[in-house]
Amino acid sequence: MGGSGRALPLVFSDGVAAAVSGALLVIVHKSVEGVSGTMLARFLNRGRRTLKLDGEVTLLLASSAELRRLNREFRHQDYPTDVLSFRSEIPRYAGDIAISADIARQNGRLLGHGAAIEIKTLILHGLLHLARYDHETDNGRMARKEAVLRSALGLPEGLIERTNPARAKGKPASGRRGKKR
Repeated sequence: MGGSGRALPLVFSDGVAAAVSGALLVIVHKSVEGVSGTMLARFLNRGRRTLKLDGEVTLLLASSAELRRLNREFRHQDYPTDVLSFRSEIPRYAGDIAISADIARQNGRLLGHGAAIEIKTLILHGLLHLARYDHETDNGRMARKEAVLRSALGLPEGLIERTNPARAKGKPASGRRGKKR
């Protein structure tokens, strides 16, 4: 821990895996082949540094059922979603990101880049929300920032571009966007 930048892997008695690295905690409730808590912790730290996001972040990789429960409980939307972000008002705590391993695996396969890349794309999207970007209201500001960061981090097309190409270019949405993230 601390300044080494290396994640400390943990496995709890219930089989839940976690990785702790400085100012973040990664909890893996649902594993994905080729994806480790340590890999997620490294990418999360890299994304935090790139965004200059101040404060600790917790990342949860869970099932679609768990994301559905969280979406229902906190957003009153009764469906699973790929990523949820919970910004914190607590000093030195940026917030939490929850990702559906099931949806990431499925989308990674459909989009041809695999689950690990899809999860990294979802992490970046969640970090942008924790950094107070909001693609629902910012007239393309988040989409532009996401595009720059995706390029710098070597990631493919982002969520905003997939769900609403007009908004990704900074144009007003022509209709209601599918799922709010």
